[in-house]
Amino acid sequence: MRGFRALYWAAEMGHQGDKRLDPRVPLVLRVDYPGTREAVRDATENLSAGGLFIRTERELVEGQRLPLHVGFPGLLQPFEVEVEVVRRRAAGPDGPAGVAVKIPMDRADDRHKLARLAESARTDGGASKRAFRVLVVEDNDHVVQMYEYALRKLRSGGAGVDVVVEYAGNGHDGLRRLGEAPKVDLVMADLYMPVMDGFALVERMKADPALMETPILVISAGAADARARALALGADVYLQKPVQFADIIGTVRTLLKLAK
Repeated sequence: MRGFRALYWAAEMGHQGDKRLDPRVPLVLRVDYPGTREAVRDATENLSAGGLFIRTERELVEGQRLPLHVGFPGLLQPFEVEVEVVRRRAAGPDGPAGVAVKIPMDRADDRHKLARLAESARTDGGASKRAFRVLVVEDNDHVVQMYEYALRKLRSGGAGVDVVVEYAGNGHDGLRRLGEAPKVDLVMADLYMPVMDGFALVERMKADPALMETPILVISAGAADARARALALGADVYLQKPVQFADIIGTVRTLLKLAK
């Protein structure tokens, strides 16, 4: 599980005070469901040695056991764990819909995988010394201002990340910038834009060998079919508008903590 040291970020929302036997760590990782034909890809909200909380709209029921692939492109090679659903959360003030899952008692190896990952995320603040470059592709000026505020938070504090942020108003301009130097480390894109929309941008990036490994975070107000289409085209994470600052900060910080 190479890349554990790259996964740390300081707990923004009070998780540092968690006194549980298996304290939760706020960590955004990609979750895939092996053996299914659906273009469904979810993300974790937090994890501990004993389990995960997954943001998902899937119809999972308490007591159900299923395998998961957990990882992140360019950051953590996917690994498989088997989990059991213990609780559902409806969308509301506490966050998007999701499920809490635990590692069953007969899956000691899987528990060990999560324990190592959670411990590394809690204790390791080491990050690359180089600056990371984020390209925000969004045509709404008010949304751009919100993202700018959120991304500024990445630079503040002892666990700050050195981030250079650039902007493009549509997919065409974004794709043109991606073909230039210096290299962009992460793309944040809306789906609905003039000239070239986010769907086309994701598709073009994944078809280009020079860009296909660049992580893509889609933030959009699209319905479930738009989310499914964006993920099927190759987007790595989909956040639903309206989005919380903590979600932007946590997801971007996860993607940029690359130990290179």
